[in-house]
Amino acid sequence: MREKYSAPAFMSVILSGVHDIRHLRLRIRPDEAHKRNSPWNIAASFDGELSFSVADIEKMLEEYRSEHGVCMESSQIAESIFDYTAGHPFLVSKICKMLDEDGYGWSREGISEAVKKLLSEEISLFESLKNRLVDYPDMSFRIQRLLFDGSGIPDNPDDEELSLAKMYGFINVRNNVIAIANRIFEMRLYNYFMTTAQAINSEMYRAATDERNIFIKQGALDMDLIIERFAFSFNDIYGSEEAPFIEEVGRRYFLLYLKPIINGRGNYYIEARTRNRLRMDVVVDYLGKQYVVELKIWRGSSYNERGEEQLFDYLEHYHTDRGWLVSFCFNKNKRVGIHEVKLGDKTIVEAIV
Repeated sequence: MREKYSAPAFMSVILSGVHDIRHLRLRIRPDEAHKRNSPWNIAASFDGELSFSVADIEKMLEEYRSEHGVCMESSQIAESIFDYTAGHPFLVSKICKMLDEDGYGWSREGISEAVKKLLSEEISLFESLKNRLVDYPDMSFRIQRLLFDGSGIPDNPDDEELSLAKMYGFINVRNNVIAIANRIFEMRLYNYFMTTAQAINSEMYRAATDERNIFIKQGALDMDLIIERFAFSFNDIYGSEEAPFIEEVGRRYFLLYLKPIINGRGNYYIEARTRNRLRMDVVVDYLGKQYVVELKIWRGSSYNERGEEQLFDYLEHYHTDRGWLVSFCFNKNKRVGIHEVKLGDKTIVEAIV
């Protein structure tokens, strides 16, 4: 099957199907109760793997390079495209088309810019994703818990809404736990939840909007200043709230604070392997430069030191010597502010919230 639509590269593919007959009863209802329909309702059970692997993408790129004389590091480009798409055929082809025809160039920077542009487009795939959230509020609530505070959603094949989300290809199952299918879907979801009327009218969003011009210096983010101002703004606005509330919404409000600062010129995503109730690593991509920020719940100084060491390892992976750690601490005698920690040749700027 893959051979039939992997060559020639970047040609459009239409997968045609019918809505799973098990879900047809959802359509038998009064007109005013109908759910939104979508052109992407592909539901037939199929045992084959339709997603591209890194090797599949690299093979297509090699074929295209040899046929068209394009200069590229096909192995690196394939890995980068896969990181964003998890091999989703439409997203892989869409990004390649943008790199080739829209002038972004065959490079990691070009992919980053193409993804940023793709996330701003209105396409049927994203429209279908949004419609499912509107139609199924409980699904929307659970996905928000997954995205913002790392609450695991155990897989349940008898759960109607989870089955629908899996059928549409928006989520999948990893180690019996639900995960967003790919990074692009995840980034689109963050953008969606961060631009609701409730979000943009929140005090944290308005606080960042009022000050956003001071955070950009010579085309780069002043992340030191961002986390410092976030720490003080958060405590000014929510410092009197109970600890469970802060733990529940703290990381959501940091991402909300970032949104108006980088809006239109950057994106952020969460490393799925570090997203849990206690820890979350945010990678901010702004004008081709990456900033790694760890968000964690304070569980004592020894735990915090381990967090610093984990962030050090992550900075090694991203080939950068400066990182940021935002610790949400619930001690009544905490000292809000920022300080630097030196670990080898790395500098970690930590904010206590």
